[in-house]
Amino acid sequence: MRGIDAGGIYIPQFRLSTEETAAAWGHADAGGINRKAVPAADEDALTMAVTAAERALGNASADRSAIALIAVATTTPPMAEGDFVSRFVRMLALPEDVAGSISTQHTAAGGEALARALDTDGPALVVAADCPEGDPANTDHAFGAGAAAFIIDDDATVPIRDVAWHNDETPGVRFRPRDEREVNSLGITTYERTAVREAVTEAVTALAVDASEATAAALHQRDGKFPYRVAGDLAFSNEAVTAGTVVDRIGDAGTASVPIGLLAALAEASERETTVGGFFGGGSAVAVSLEGGLPVAGIDELDRGESIDYTTYLRKRGYVVESEVAGGGANVSLPNWQGSLDQRYRLIAGECPDCGGITFPPRGACQECHSRVEFKRIEASRTGTIRALTVIGQGGAPPEFAELQQQEGAYTVAIVALEAGSGEATLPAQLTDIDSKTVAVGDTVRATIRRIYTQEGVPRYGVKFKSDG
Repeated sequence: MRGIDAGGIYIPQFRLSTEETAAAWGHADAGGINRKAVPAADEDALTMAVTAAERALGNASADRSAIALIAVATTTPPMAEGDFVSRFVRMLALPEDVAGSISTQHTAAGGEALARALDTDGPALVVAADCPEGDPANTDHAFGAGAAAFIIDDDATVPIRDVAWHNDETPGVRFRPRDEREVNSLGITTYERTAVREAVTEAVTALAVDASEATAAALHQRDGKFPYRVAGDLAFSNEAVTAGTVVDRIGDAGTASVPIGLLAALAEASERETTVGGFFGGGSAVAVSLEGGLPVAGIDELDRGESIDYTTYLRKRGYVVESEVAGGGANVSLPNWQGSLDQRYRLIAGECPDCGGITFPPRGACQECHSRVEFKRIEASRTGTIRALTVIGQGGAPPEFAELQQQEGAYTVAIVALEAGSGEATLPAQLTDIDSKTVAVGDTVRATIRRIYTQEGVPRYGVKFKSDG
């Protein structure tokens, strides 16, 4: 029986409380949401997907070299048209010949990705990641962010017992017009609730499972009240719906909400207990039934987070920094950038065959014995120590980093030392999700993939470092 062998989630560090939103606008429209996750300026669906996937792969029985399929679900890819899966593969050092698919147009995409993985021979990696946007004075009150990753394999810890579908045309429930970044709906409350409830009910009813026996149900959740309304025609207990509801803590994370809810439920489930997932999007509903539980890497982030005020939230999400940045800066051509991706993503260093010295990046002469050699490629540790620090204040950033500085304020750059083979690699890197006032030389940090800047219209990514705490 194929099913979930390992799981991982990622929730951005920052949180905006509903009280902050209400204080800013005099009202808060997202019923049942206590706070929502806010991605940093250098985070997007791709970086969140990579972190969740790394966590799932770290607990998987199969090696990443055995992954036969990658199925990605998101409604907010970094580019409307452009590579996602190929970057994802490179960032995770997955096989270059791995099959890939991406679903982007509706919030049931996570269910589609799971179903696709079940029909694949060999281990599969499924990732749902999203960070929807809206009008801050209206629908954006609900929108959060997050990512969930699943390793699907044979003889898995959590078998997926059944999958069922239901399709009907329900225009206007949730949509984002071409060339726009904000999610909309027709706002016809009764129509929207009925459309979602009926579609999910049909899909769940078609499962070979008794809903009254389920201990958890992760259902379509655009606010904290919605899952209970969706369950209105089903036999789930309120306790079961609560077990799979995460929107109250992280906000509406689009296509990632139900997958994160499933993993939250599985993290608490015991052997033989039944969990049901009910996805909805674009008129399609997908239902899955699962049996058992498993540990989930990153699950503690659901109830953690750093509180921010409303002004900081607006800045981080880019609502108040739309101006163009003038000037030149470091024009690294795309071919040169592409040629250094192994160092930027996987921290690949070179070990000298003559003296054993470590050179990073692995080009030119050995930094120890100065010989021109063919380096042995080794992957440096992704955890390191800060050797030196500097803070780049307002006006001090090169033009390519000015947008980041507008959203995040002053940022910190460090020299980080990493173990590599029998030696040490040192490199300069930006720090992220770290207060410059609290970080110090000697602190331990760990690598994470983040957006570096956008050049020639193309977002560029690489390693930054964050607190290892």
